[in-house]
Amino acid sequence: MSTIRHPGENALYEAILSLETVEQCQLFFEDICTIKELQAISQRFRVACLLDSGSNYIEVSEATGASSATISRVNRCLNYGGGYRTALDALKKAGKLDDGQDLET
Repeated sequence: MSTIRHPGENALYEAILSLETVEQCQLFFEDICTIKELQAISQRFRVACLLDSGSNYIEVSEATGASSATISRVNRCLNYGGGYRTALDALKKAGKLDDGQDLET
C-alpha cells in the first residue's frame, strides 16, 4: 500500500512492527481495540486460516460463527488482496501455522 488513507496510519503500522512478543501485541491491541473489535479481527483471521486450509464456507461458519458475508469478504481478500496471504505464508514459513491451525495455546 503506497498511500496513507488516514493521518497517523503509517505511525500505527510502525508501532505494530516495533512490538517484539505476543505479550506486547496483546497489551497493545487490548489498549487500542475494544473487546468486540479484537474479537472481530481475530475471527476474520481465523476464517482466513480455515479457508486457506481448504475448509468450505459451511465448515468455516460452524467453526467460527462468522456470517457468510464475512467469510465471503475474507475469501475475496485472501484470493485478491495481499495482506492475509503475506501473513499466512510468513507464519507457515516460521512453523507457527499449519493447515488452518489456531495459534492459540
